Amino acid sequence: MKYVYYLQSIPHPDQHYVGLTTDVNSRLASHNAGQSPHTSKYRPWRILTYHAFADDAKAAAFEKYLKSCSGLAFRKKHFH
Repeated sequence: MKYVYYLQSIPHPDQHYVGLTTDVNSRLASHNAGQSPHTSKYRPWRILTYHAFADDAKAAAFEKYLKSCSGLAFRKKHFH
């Protein structure tokens, strides 16, 4: 199972991050421990939402979509 997750920075609420993982809780812990260079300066993070996919290709496609310009509009409309 693959999960597409959407994070929000607690001290910087305008900062968000979209990622793909097989374990949401351990990935959040990794972000909050500063192990990702893309998210370390905005930690700690909280999960806004995550979505499970049985198909790895569909999960990767959804993550890519959420990172696109139209995906940004989708995120603002549905996840905020």
